[in-house]
Amino acid sequence: MQFKDYYKVLGVPRDATAEGVKKAFRRLARKYHPDVSKEKDADTRMKEVNEAYAVLSDPEKRATYDQLGKGFRPGEEFHPPPDWNTGFKFSGHGFSPGEAAGFSDFFEQIFGRMGHGNRGFHAQRNFRDQGENHHAKVYLDVEDAFTGATRQISLHTPKMDARGRVAQESRTLNVKIPRGIREGQVIRLAGQGAPGMDGGHAGDLLLEVHFKPHPRLRVEGRDLRLTLPVAPWEAALGAIVAVDLPGGPVRVRIPKGAQSGKQLRVRGKGIPGEPPGDLMLVIEVVLPPANTPKAQEFYERMARELAFDPRQGR
Repeated sequence: MQFKDYYKVLGVPRDATAEGVKKAFRRLARKYHPDVSKEKDADTRMKEVNEAYAVLSDPEKRATYDQLGKGFRPGEEFHPPPDWNTGFKFSGHGFSPGEAAGFSDFFEQIFGRMGHGNRGFHAQRNFRDQGENHHAKVYLDVEDAFTGATRQISLHTPKMDARGRVAQESRTLNVKIPRGIREGQVIRLAGQGAPGMDGGHAGDLLLEVHFKPHPRLRVEGRDLRLTLPVAPWEAALGAIVAVDLPGGPVRVRIPKGAQSGKQLRVRGKGIPGEPPGDLMLVIEVVLPPANTPKAQEFYERMARELAFDPRQGR
């Protein structure tokens, strides 16, 4: 999938005002609309123009696209990092899956979840006094799920300035992280969304939780997966070893004759909850280096006395 340059599609500079974007869209719509255009590729070009305008005419989408676009060039292979949109606050409105059906996979990759499944504009009309809910993705440390914590989270809200250009407002909130929080869980902050109308209540802020990459642990729901290095004698003879976890060390029994790749399940030692997750351990047998005369002599003696062929029968 290639990165799309929406500014190039509309023929406007990156600092174009909202009015400039609108004028460019109208000019191109008159040129490529299938009902009036004689261009051979009018239908394809009109879809591209509609998609670009859908993004650049919306302050939220435009700010999101601008943030992502800093690291890509037109036509470059597109692989966005998983946490690129951390802290971006967006409202519940947006294009429904049906309205965006004609847009590209590139659009869906970036904006596919913005507004989907949330209370949209039309539903909001029944509650005109209450402010709209806002949404944001936040990344937390896995350790927070074991202990609970209060974290400062910075949020960025796209706004249109007086000159019709997209600007960002930033604010910092103290958020209480409950013990046992899961990947994908939503924290609701009452009254932190859009202000209400005519004295109505403000909407809520919904924070979708994701975990930052951990150097040792991989989160799978409430389960944790960990590669456990063991010495050859621990694997051959069996042993009890300590495994460091965010909730404290856990003693694990390595069965006699364990091989690299063997998986062990330690029940109840994953992320806390009702019920708690499990700890999944993958054994990795690590050989000590033969970097001293004594160590080299030891390996040579094993080679003579054990008569072991790891490739026998393969």
